[in-house]
Amino acid sequence: MKVLMFGWEFPPHITGGLGTACYGMCKGLLAQGVEVVFVVPRLHGGEDASVAEMVNASDVAVDLTQPMYREYFQHLTYIEIGANLVPYAGLNQYLDLEKIKKDRSVFDAAAYTHQKFEFSGAYRANLMEEVDRYAMVAVEVALHHDFDVIHAHDWLTYRAGIAAKKATGKPLVVHVHATEFDRTGQNVNTVVYGIEREGMLAADRIITVSNYTRDIVIDRYGIAPDKVTTVYNAVEPKEEKVKMAHNLRNGRRIVTFLGRVTYQKGPEYFVEAARLVMEKDKNVEFVMAGSGDMLHSIVRRVAALGMGNRFHFTGFLRGEDVDRMYGMSSVYVMPSVSEPFGISPLEAMRSNVPVVISKQSGVAEILNHALKVDFWDVDAMADAIYALLHYPVLATMFAGMGASDAKALKWSSAAEKIKGVYRAACSIA
Repeated sequence: MKVLMFGWEFPPHITGGLGTACYGMCKGLLAQGVEVVFVVPRLHGGEDASVAEMVNASDVAVDLTQPMYREYFQHLTYIEIGANLVPYAGLNQYLDLEKIKKDRSVFDAAAYTHQKFEFSGAYRANLMEEVDRYAMVAVEVALHHDFDVIHAHDWLTYRAGIAAKKATGKPLVVHVHATEFDRTGQNVNTVVYGIEREGMLAADRIITVSNYTRDIVIDRYGIAPDKVTTVYNAVEPKEEKVKMAHNLRNGRRIVTFLGRVTYQKGPEYFVEAARLVMEKDKNVEFVMAGSGDMLHSIVRRVAALGMGNRFHFTGFLRGEDVDRMYGMSSVYVMPSVSEPFGISPLEAMRSNVPVVISKQSGVAEILNHALKVDFWDVDAMADAIYALLHYPVLATMFAGMGASDAKALKWSSAAEKIKGVYRAACSIA
């Protein structure tokens, strides 16, 4: 079986868990005998081509004089979007809510023969323009590759998946890693919601990363339950490394938040829990590792509480720096307001770090050895952190058993279930 897969990012050039999941998935599918052609807007270098045939959309020439492209091109309207908009992070205010009217009354055929689009692969103000152009490139890629099924990850690639399906008649599977309700709560952006629903309705099968997300897809997007299958994410195994000492300085232990500093991830609740713990424990420090649209407000809140000497901001971490951060941590906290899954707790548990996670997360459905609290209950969150810091037997038990939980979640098992979804999609196409 061969899959044409559309994703907006791929390691090592990632902004969060989506790219990491795509890599693990491709690796697992390969072990299941499934070949993947993975299309990204832009290859930056360093991508592991051993797990998939990588296609750089920026290198694909499109002949816009062809009727199918010309009709598509002439009806495009672009919306300028804030740079903080990413496929699974918080939606910031639009920079410009007005549709930019493009003058397409004159179509210069010569100028658009074998046209290449230079994609940034980032999340900038022209994001919607890139999404639509990516869909045109998807048609060209689909027409020049042999494959059995199309797989599109999250809303940025849904239109590409739909375009490829229309061009080839091959079945479409869309993978929901997050929804607009996760990113924004009830302040849903209708444009993004519309694209998400368009992709779900066009898909032959839908994969969600948890039952939590599956319920949202069914209830909020009006999708038939028998069309939606939950396949939990996993975590890549790591070679055993010497665990670093649990201290930053002066023998203080470290409690870590690692993720995007945005509404969905609940950073403000981490700060309030930190305040309560610091009042009782003078030998603990807190680290917020990540970046996002709420970073400045969080820094101001920490300063206002007078916690700056024991609360640190590292900025966005990747690769070995992430492993190093886990190695320094005594407790990891994921206080997400709405988390479709949550790979970061698995990464922490893989490093023998006990974790505290919100009940409002998909990963809470499958982890038996994590302390679970409601994201808004900062008192319970603080109590859980304090307990893991001050009761060594409890921390040791959760660290050891948690590591076993994480190791049991393998991408090969997830890929086997995904392959089953492919077969189901092909049988009805």
